[in-house]
Amino acid sequence: MHDRQPEPADREDAWAEPTPTAVLVLADGTVFEGFGFGASGRAAGEVCFNTAMTGYEEILTDPSYAGQIIAFTFPHIGNVGTNEEDIETVNMAATPGARGVVLNAPITAPSNYRATRHLNDWLKARGVIGLGGLDTRALTTRIRVHGMPNAVIAHEPSGRFDLDALKKEAREWPGLVGMDLVPMVTSAQRFSWDQTPWQWGKGYGRQDNPRFHVVAIDYGIKRNILRQLAANRCKVTVVPAQMSADDIMALKPDGVFLSNGPGDPAATGEYAVPVIRTIIDAAIPVFGICLGHQMLGIAVGARTVKMHQGHHGANHPVKDLLTGKVEITSMNHGFSVDRATLPTDVIETHVSLFDGSNCGLALKHRPVFSVQYHPEASPGPRDSHYLFTRFVEMMEKSRP
Repeated sequence: MHDRQPEPADREDAWAEPTPTAVLVLADGTVFEGFGFGASGRAAGEVCFNTAMTGYEEILTDPSYAGQIIAFTFPHIGNVGTNEEDIETVNMAATPGARGVVLNAPITAPSNYRATRHLNDWLKARGVIGLGGLDTRALTTRIRVHGMPNAVIAHEPSGRFDLDALKKEAREWPGLVGMDLVPMVTSAQRFSWDQTPWQWGKGYGRQDNPRFHVVAIDYGIKRNILRQLAANRCKVTVVPAQMSADDIMALKPDGVFLSNGPGDPAATGEYAVPVIRTIIDAAIPVFGICLGHQMLGIAVGARTVKMHQGHHGANHPVKDLLTGKVEITSMNHGFSVDRATLPTDVIETHVSLFDGSNCGLALKHRPVFSVQYHPEASPGPRDSHYLFTRFVEMMEKSRP
């Protein structure tokens, strides 16, 4: 599989090779063997499992997965191929999102009219290491019991590995706690965005009649978030993660968006939280997602904690405590806002129905709110798009 794509007749035997050509080595010394695809080499990261049945290209290009190795629980990944339209990464010069991918079943030939490249070739071009033929159920069970482990994923076509060296590397990788990964994925300079969501038969559109100006702070922002903002009549200016509050205010935004992103929110918050507090004090409407939600929580006085197995998938039920409605959401996070530390002037707006963890907050006396999940995704399919409307309504009310 490393040198050629399997022909229709031999797809089922694509990983039936006598010698494993890829390994996943956990920090505790456990070794999972399989067969390599994508890029050769090795990479260290935290292993998580993702339960989504679709959207693997969007998942693999989500900057929030920087520093992680994704094991898909759904066995058939790659069957619709890849294309250049569904990539979520905005900063194409940045390190790709996921450091590695683990699959159960062989990748079949693409079967979709939008496909332009086989997943194997696409991963190779992006420098992402793949491991296939692994018992992903066993790995998932291990993560559920013991938590997300640090590990090294390695692909060597010869099948020769220095396991002692790989175990040492996995053991010594520091992990995501205390790690600021945003500099790896944020944009180097500010830019404007006007592309709107994809439509059948039309492709992507352009926002040519904006009503509001939104400054989106890029901690690892996704394209579909920007498209949703543009679809809601917003002119969007994307700015680097470390832009000062004064420079943001000088852009005269009607609202500020705090994006998703990777790593420990407390670490990124060292420079991001003071900026967020200044924006809140200026009474500018604020909307945060994922890492933006977590750092907003810190900014208003709460704490964040590392989760046992995290939330990664497109089937997560979340209850909106303000309306009583349940949304099926897309999630990707390994840290959460500790709901017990929310101050009295903060309302908890959403909770996970899987484990009761915090999934949303709003300030009582400021036009500020955030959610832990990704409302621009469509697993419900559009249960959460109302949050962008809510943001627009806040900006409308805040106008002089």
